[in-house]
Amino acid sequence: MKRKQRSDKELPLIPDKLYFTISEVSYLCAVKAYVLRYWEQEFSQLKPVKRRGNRRYYQQRDVLLVRQIKKLLYEDGFTIEGARAQLSNAPEALSQSIKVDVTVKKMIAELESVLQNLQAEMEITH
Repeated sequence: MKRKQRSDKELPLIPDKLYFTISEVSYLCAVKAYVLRYWEQEFSQLKPVKRRGNRRYYQQRDVLLVRQIKKLLYEDGFTIEGARAQLSNAPEALSQSIKVDVTVKKMIAELESVLQNLQAEMEITH
């Protein structure tokens, strides 16, 4: 039985931090670590920083790129070759689309938090 992939709508928010381990990126993008390592070979744009022991550290832009690649391959139906061409043809447009989506998700989460705080205050005062 095939496991259902999480869509971009269900992916967790990307925390505000400088570096992410491969396991964190795997979780944030709902992609296995071996797939990330394979994509590093196939997509020249995906270059995590490698530190001692060959440990990979991804930056925020890498996480966004992985989400772009995943969308192109799994949702839009591109082949590796096609996704590679898409990324090199219009990297700014695709990147901007993903960044806007992440920003909107963060704003929604913050607004939901504010709403919960306001509701809690209303319950206290009444």
